[in-house]
Amino acid sequence: MIKLKLIVAGAKDVGKTSLIRRYIHGTFQSETISTIGVDFMIKRLELDEKSIQLSIWDFGGEQKFRSLFPGYISGSSGALILFDISNQESFFDLNNWMELINNSSGKMIKLLVISKIDLKDSASISDKDIEQFVHLNEIDGVLRCSAKTGENVDQVFETITRMIVNNTLDECPHCHEIIAKDLHFCTYCGKEIN
Repeated sequence: MIKLKLIVAGAKDVGKTSLIRRYIHGTFQSETISTIGVDFMIKRLELDEKSIQLSIWDFGGEQKFRSLFPGYISGSSGALILFDISNQESFFDLNNWMELINNSSGKMIKLLVISKIDLKDSASISDKDIEQFVHLNEIDGVLRCSAKTGENVDQVFETITRMIVNNTLDECPHCHEIIAKDLHFCTYCGKEIN
C-alpha cells in the first residue's frame, strides 16, 4: 500500500474541514466548528490499480495556529491550498500560506482549490488574478469544487493523488515496490536504481 500525506491549507472559513468531511464521509454539515490547531483523517482508496492510504492534515486557518504549520508539514507529498470564491480576503491570504509551505517543505505537488463554487454568483476574484497567482507560485493544478453540493470533491483528492503518484513515485525495477523517483537505492530491496 502506498502511504501519502496531504496537507490542506487556507484561511479560516474557506471550507477545508467541510471538503475533507464530504470526501471521507460523503456528508455536508452547514454548521461546523473551526479547526483548533491541527486535525487529520485517513482515507483508503484504489486508484489506477494501486492501493493508497491518504493521511489528510487539516490546519486551522486562524493566524494564531500558523506557527504549528512547519512542524506538521514534514513528510507531505502534496498540498491542497483553498480559497473561497466569494471571499476576496481568503484569496489574498494565499500568499501567506504559500510562504509557509515553501519555507517549510521540499518539493511537493500543489493544487489550488477554489471552494464554495455554489456561491459563484458572489465571486469576487477574477480568472486573470487566479492565473497570475498560479503562475507566480508554480502551482501544479487548479480545481473548483463545492463541499455543499459535492461537485468535484472526489476529483480534488483523486487528482492530487494521481499527480503525486505519477510525478514523484516509480516502481523499483528489481523488486517492483513503489518508491520515490529521486532515490538512488531502493528502500525495500536495497539495490541501486539506474
